[in-house]
Amino acid sequence: MKKIEDNKIAVFGGVYNNYLALQALIEDAKSRGVERFYCLGDLGAFGPHPDRVFPLLLDNKIEVVQGNYDNSIGNNLDDCQCGYTDPRDNHFAQISYDYTFANTCDEFKLWQKNLPKEIRLEFGGKKLLLCHGSPRQTNEFLWESTTPEHFLEKQFVDYEADIILTTHTGLHWQRQLNGYTFANVGVIGRPENDGQTNVWYSILHTSGKIDFIPLKYDHERLANEMQEEGIPQEFVATVRTGWWTTCLEILPVKERVVGKF
Repeated sequence: MKKIEDNKIAVFGGVYNNYLALQALIEDAKSRGVERFYCLGDLGAFGPHPDRVFPLLLDNKIEVVQGNYDNSIGNNLDDCQCGYTDPRDNHFAQISYDYTFANTCDEFKLWQKNLPKEIRLEFGGKKLLLCHGSPRQTNEFLWESTTPEHFLEKQFVDYEADIILTTHTGLHWQRQLNGYTFANVGVIGRPENDGQTNVWYSILHTSGKIDFIPLKYDHERLANEMQEEGIPQEFVATVRTGWWTTCLEILPVKERVVGKF
C-alpha cells in the first residue's frame, strides 16, 4: 500500500469526455494547494473529443481507476456496461458509447485497458480505497437515499478500508459511520440534475474531512462543441440547463423528485 505524504488530494469521477472541466479542475485544485490527483473512472461518454482528455491525464500525472466505460473501451466491447435497465436510457447510452469508441485513438484505448480496478493508499494514517461504483462491483449504483448503513459497514470490514471513495452515480454524497467514511466524490462530466451548470469534485484532507467543490467551466463552449459533433440534443440541454434529460429511470424516487423531469 502506497503511503501519501500530501496533506490533501483531489479525487473526482466521471470525466465523460469533458476535457474543459478537467482542465478547470486541475487549475482550481492547484490554486487550493493540491498537487496530487486521482480519477475514479469513466473517462468517456456524453461529451465530445475523447482524445483531448488523454494528454491532460498524462501531463498532470493523474492516477486513474478503471470504470466500466474504460473497461469497455479498452477491451473493444459492444456497450458501456453502465448498468441501466430502461430501454430509453440504454438507447442514449449506446449512442454515447459508439461515438466515444469511434473517436478514441488506439493508444488511449490500450491505456484504459490496463488501468487498475482499484487504488489503495495510506493517507493521514488511514487506509484509503478508491474504486468506481463500489468495492465489490465496478458498475454498482450506491445512492444516498437507498444505501443502508449496515451495507456500508460491511464494505469497510470486507475490504479492509477506513475511507472508501466512489463515483458512478453522478451525484456526490457522504456518510460517517463509527470512524469510517464513505463518499461518492461526484463527476465532472455533467451537472448534478439540480438546475446548475457547475460540476463537482472533492478534496480529501489527512483529517478525513471531505470538501465537495463546485466547479465552473466553459459549459457553453462544451455545448457548442457537442452540437458540432452531432451529439444528441438531450445531452446538450443538460449541459446548458443543469437538468438531466436521460439516465433518469435508474434514479431512486428521492433523487429523482428534485429534478425537472
